[in-house]
Amino acid sequence: MTKSTHEEIPQEVERFDIIFRIQHVIMFVTFLLLAFTGWGLKFAHVDVSNWWIRVWGGAEVAGVIHRVAGVTMILDFIFHVIYLAILFTQGKIGFRKETTIIPLPKDVLDVMQNFAYFLGLSKNKPKFGKFSYAQKFDYWAVFWGMFIIGLSGLALAFPMAATLFIPQGITGWIWQLFALLHSDEALLAIVFILFWHFYNEHLKPEVFPMSWLWVTGMMSVEEMKHKHPLEYEVRFGKGKE
Repeated sequence: MTKSTHEEIPQEVERFDIIFRIQHVIMFVTFLLLAFTGWGLKFAHVDVSNWWIRVWGGAEVAGVIHRVAGVTMILDFIFHVIYLAILFTQGKIGFRKETTIIPLPKDVLDVMQNFAYFLGLSKNKPKFGKFSYAQKFDYWAVFWGMFIIGLSGLALAFPMAATLFIPQGITGWIWQLFALLHSDEALLAIVFILFWHFYNEHLKPEVFPMSWLWVTGMMSVEEMKHKHPLEYEVRFGKGKE
């Protein structure tokens, strides 16, 4: 006896396994620790920041927390890349335009289509795969930030070790550059997370007060069909209800 279409399609599917969810928790916890301690240390001469640093046990303790959180975030990032490589070699992930996180020309077209829809110039929304252009931008921003903030932060945290890799002719100005890159990119990251990621994953009416995906790793098939129709077609076949 064959199953009906409704029996073949589950109500929920796993979008992120437990390893990905743990990586995400480590990433956002260390990010918050870095943001809270880093900007307090940078503006320690301001009265409010002076009070805030005392909450963390003083400048010395806050500095230690900042460095430990930074190294932990970098290790988490490295583990994430290694884990992706393992999944790829095992054939559990691959390159397919409907499911890849890699930016494609279609994403540029989706941006234009989405703006046309918002402005009333088109009646059709773009059809997203597993990751929309906004989610891809959100994801790859971490890679950009990790190289800028991570490398400059390591140099500032461990200056003696960093001097082994810095040409002697640029030591007169490289430290000021590291400090500028570290603090300005950190400000950009905080603003980005606050206004982009926090809105999309917490404040949107459809997910408020938050999307529980980061906790459960599960997404309903109905939500997938609505938000990621190309992925739905790949996983369950076009036209299934």
